[in-house]
Amino acid sequence: MPVDAEIQCLLDALKGAPPMESLSVEALRASVPVPPLAARPKVRATEDVLIPGAPPIPARVYRPIELQSDGLVIFLHGGGFVVGSLETHDHVCRDLCRRAGIVVLAVDYRLAPEAKFPAAVDDSLNAARWALRNAVGLSVNQGNIIIAGDSAGGNLAAVTAIRLRDEGEPLRGQLLIYPVTDYHTPGTASYFEHASGYSLTRAAMIRFWREYLANEEGATHVYAAPLRASDLGNLPPAFVMTAELDPLRDEGEAFARRLADAGVAVMLKRYDGMIHGFFRMAPVSERASAAIDDAVAWMHQVLR
Repeated sequence: MPVDAEIQCLLDALKGAPPMESLSVEALRASVPVPPLAARPKVRATEDVLIPGAPPIPARVYRPIELQSDGLVIFLHGGGFVVGSLETHDHVCRDLCRRAGIVVLAVDYRLAPEAKFPAAVDDSLNAARWALRNAVGLSVNQGNIIIAGDSAGGNLAAVTAIRLRDEGEPLRGQLLIYPVTDYHTPGTASYFEHASGYSLTRAAMIRFWREYLANEEGATHVYAAPLRASDLGNLPPAFVMTAELDPLRDEGEAFARRLADAGVAVMLKRYDGMIHGFFRMAPVSERASAAIDDAVAWMHQVLR
C-alpha cells in the first residue's frame, strides 16, 4: 500500500534534511520536533516528580479531566535509546490520558551513549517498581497498571514486563508500539524493504544500536533483545502495533507471534500505509489518531 497521503506530506517536508545517522548526538536530539504547549491536548493536571534511584529518574504524572479508570499507564518514550524526553512525547501522553481517562506516568530514563545498556532498562524497571509500590500515592489501582512504549520505549516496556513477571509482580497489560525487539545483523526482510525513504532508516538503527550497547555481548542479551528470550509465557496481555513501511515491522510481528505461541493473549495490528513514528503524528494524520483510539479501546478491555 502507498504511504498515507497525510504522512507523505510530512515526508515531503523532510526531503533534503541530513539523514539521522549523519548527525551528532546533540544535533540529532535537537532535531526532534516538540509541539508548542498551546497545541497539546488538555489534561486536568501534570506533575513532574523524581523517582528515587541512583541517579533519580525524572518522570511526569498526567491526570485526566474525566477519570474513566482507576488504572495507570507507564509510558516509555521512543528515540533509539539515544533521543527523546518527557517533552518530545508530552503530546502523546496527554492524548492517551485525555482519551482513555486514565492516569499516565511518563518516564525519562537515561539515554545512550552517555548511559549505555542496561541503564535505560534498569531505569524503566525501577520506575515500574516505584509505581507499583506507590499506587496509593498516585491514586491508582496497583492491579490495573499497563506498561507502554513506542520503538525503543516498546523494547523497554517488553523487557520490563518480563522482569516484573520474574519478580512475581505482573502487570495488567503491555502496549508495544512498533517495538524494537531484536538486534539484527544484517536484518529482517523489512529492514531491507524499507531501509530508507520512510523517516527511520536501517542505517539509523545500526547507529542507534552502536550508541546503545557497550559491547557485542549485549546484542544477544534478552534485556536488549527480548525476542531472544527463551520463555515468554505468563506475561500480561499485549497489543502490538506495527507499521507497514517500517524497518522494525517484522521483528515486532515476530515478537507478537512468540507471545501468542507462549499462551499470552495478543492483539497484533499492522497499520497499512504508515511509517515508523506514526503514533506521534496524530495531530496531522487521521489514521494515526485512529490508532490512538485503538490503543485506548484495548486498554479499556484489559483493565478491570
